[in-house]
Amino acid sequence: MRGSSGFTLLEVVIALAIISLALGAAIRASGFGADKGYELQQRTLAGWVVSNVTNELMATRSFPEMGALDGKATQGKFAFVWRQETGPTPNLSFRRVEIKVFSADKPDDVLAHQVSYVARVAN
Repeated sequence: MRGSSGFTLLEVVIALAIISLALGAAIRASGFGADKGYELQQRTLAGWVVSNVTNELMATRSFPEMGALDGKATQGKFAFVWRQETGPTPNLSFRRVEIKVFSADKPDDVLAHQVSYVARVAN
């Protein structure tokens, strides 16, 4: 009997099993990365929405009334819903303004959140 320099069928099957497991893990990891990229894009745009609402409040120099205010905004191809809740502070010349931004598709998922304080401007 002469020596063979090739692989046995068992060695080939084991190698294919290892390769299939590695490729399956790589596909799953790339899918996870794509999902996180989409979420990061939405959170970034929601951050811009919360920043825009805060900047508009500061630019108008308004002293907001206590309570809640809702609105809608669009950034890129995404629609967002924002909620502004204004509350008191120990100093009557300031108000605490909390703004939360949600996806229009998932109104329970907070994508961005910011708390600001607005001072009463004396005219």
